[in-house]
Amino acid sequence: MLGYRGTGKSVISKILSVKLRMELYKIDVLISRSAGKSIPEIVAEEGWESFRKRESEIVAEVSGKAKNSIIDCGGGVVLNDANIANLKQDGVCVVLTASLETIIKRIRHDRNRPALKSGMSFKEEQKKNLAEREEKYRAAANFLCDTSNRRPGETVAEITEFLKTKGWI
Repeated sequence: MLGYRGTGKSVISKILSVKLRMELYKIDVLISRSAGKSIPEIVAEEGWESFRKRESEIVAEVSGKAKNSIIDCGGGVVLNDANIANLKQDGVCVVLTASLETIIKRIRHDRNRPALKSGMSFKEEQKKNLAEREEKYRAAANFLCDTSNRRPGETVAEITEFLKTKGWI
């Protein structure tokens, strides 16, 4: 499960894993566990480059052993082409999208999401990052699903139907 911050990856992944009776791997949780600290702490102490390196290592590890499972990826996984290659080797990439307004509403007060760039307002940062990543998300997607005006159950039903029609479940 891929997509920008606030598109619903964690919620949808959890519901989908229960519905499909598949194991769920949460990349951000695995990174925090392996580092022994939160993502904001990793970024503050080591920087984004170190975080992205850890992220790629975990994605490679999980992708190699996670057949018939759901992998909930952080929003920046698409920044490294090797991550997408690893995820697609034996899997399908479902990309969740949402409008900028929806994303801002969902994540504005979340303190577990460190700033990606400094010197910008919160809204400017989200708009710029989303624009920079949009092409990468689209290129990675086997399936795109807009969550802006949908309840999680509706999104899960749409993803499940897509996976069934392709014979992936």
